[in-house]
Amino acid sequence: MKQNILKVHPADNVLVALTDLQANEQVTYKGDTYIVKELIPAKHKFVIADIPEGGEIIMYGVLVGKAQSPIPVGGLISTANVKHAANSFLTGQSHTDWHKPDISKWEDKTFNGYHREDGSVGTANYWLVVPMVFCENRNIEVLQEALVKPLGYGRKKTYEIKAQELIGKIKAGAQIDEVLYTEIGSDTAQNAGSKLFPNVDGIKFLTHTGGCGGTRQDSTALCGLLAGYITHPNVAGATVLSLGCQNAEVKTLQEEINKRSPQFNKPLYILDQQKTGKEADLMEQGIRQTLAGLMQANQYTRKPAPLSKLTIGLECGGSDGFSGISANPAIGYTSDLLVAMGGSVILAEFPELCGVEQNLIDRCVDKSKADRFADLVRTYSQRAEEAGSGFYMNPSPGNIKDGLITDAIKSAGAAKKGGTSPVADVLDYPERVTKPGLNLLCTPGNDVESTTAEVGSGANIVLFTTGLGTPTGNPIAPVVKIATNTALFNRMSDIIDINTGTIVEGDETIEQAGERILDYVVKVASGEIEVHAVRHGQDDFIPWKRGVSL
Repeated sequence: MKQNILKVHPADNVLVALTDLQANEQVTYKGDTYIVKELIPAKHKFVIADIPEGGEIIMYGVLVGKAQSPIPVGGLISTANVKHAANSFLTGQSHTDWHKPDISKWEDKTFNGYHREDGSVGTANYWLVVPMVFCENRNIEVLQEALVKPLGYGRKKTYEIKAQELIGKIKAGAQIDEVLYTEIGSDTAQNAGSKLFPNVDGIKFLTHTGGCGGTRQDSTALCGLLAGYITHPNVAGATVLSLGCQNAEVKTLQEEINKRSPQFNKPLYILDQQKTGKEADLMEQGIRQTLAGLMQANQYTRKPAPLSKLTIGLECGGSDGFSGISANPAIGYTSDLLVAMGGSVILAEFPELCGVEQNLIDRCVDKSKADRFADLVRTYSQRAEEAGSGFYMNPSPGNIKDGLITDAIKSAGAAKKGGTSPVADVLDYPERVTKPGLNLLCTPGNDVESTTAEVGSGANIVLFTTGLGTPTGNPIAPVVKIATNTALFNRMSDIIDINTGTIVEGDETIEQAGERILDYVVKVASGEIEVHAVRHGQDDFIPWKRGVSL
């Protein structure tokens, strides 16, 4: 018989319901019997001892909340009786002794990637068209309309086809019921035509709302982010459109490119609209130069590379009560495997590390890294408080509904994505990863802003766990969507790539799931698998305006 409850850490005073538990139901865990006082929905938690008002709630072995009123043994913890609480943290002695996982299975494995002159290796080969300022967004869209379909990068619009079929029925005299309920064609999107440049995966057109009108710091950060994308191993070159008078100056972009790639030699075409004059002249230059750049990009082909050349972003969104039990620790084990092979991983979302700061500080390879992490967390938290918010307000309504009732509960599970390896480096947004191992990157918890930042820092694949479901993708890096539970995987199979509900169901261990995910990553990195976010063209790109987002 499969277990219906779970204790995550030996020190915990709560148990997690793996299935709905009815009021007065008797449950047993490792010889101890409990009678639940009320309905405990799956993914929610009940206490295993009487908790007085002000008493501590412990989960994942850390403080995650305090009781606002007495909670009897078997009682559900909720926002009505528990408030956020987390332990303070101090920098001090690091403890970086690490038991590396067995990597013998992967030691000789390679992936087929695009080798760049700076020694990095891409998992894809894209050309970028980017604006320095929001004023150029329309021109970006004009170039997109001019180039995508003629070059064979367009996809047949599934829903346009469906709409046309229904419109045809209306023209033929169909009634309302027929429009509402009649069966219509296939839902599979297909490439609109053959690609002129077969070695180029696509042209990606980024738009944003920044570059001017905000703070100078935001414009500088935007230049750093764009530089991160232009120098990214998945990118062969770029066309940049500048209005000419914006805060995000071209010279700042060039300085940021030089920081990340001092010997930068990718084709880069920068157009200034105010200098060029007429829109027609600007568009003609943009088309000519982009096509010339694509001809150069098409010269790259996939070649074998060691797995140490991979940089994996670790992300979660639409988290549920199973996230910290199945998918997050599974990709944490994947992370440990990759780090043991000399690869790099990025753990971000600083508001979702609230309550586990001490653990990460203790894992830093030296005191300077620990001090920087502590300073970034404290500064970010203080700015959020000054804006009338705080890390404790991070859980979304969907998170709370699924049992993540305090930020510390959510954070303790979210941090599992980073595995157990030492913290090799601590980065501030939008710095680039330069060291192998686990890197901590300061970003908000917002899914798209954080994923955008991780890719800008060098992630050439992102592992994205979700318990509620999200379509999030990225323009230049495959985003692998991983379900925490089988019900979600089955319900949203058109956007979810991997299921780890097998862990909750007892059919697979965390380590087995982590190995399975790494095998999948190697195939994605080699271009053998097209993940759903890429297939759907889910090109989410949102730069972070510092201090606004949690």
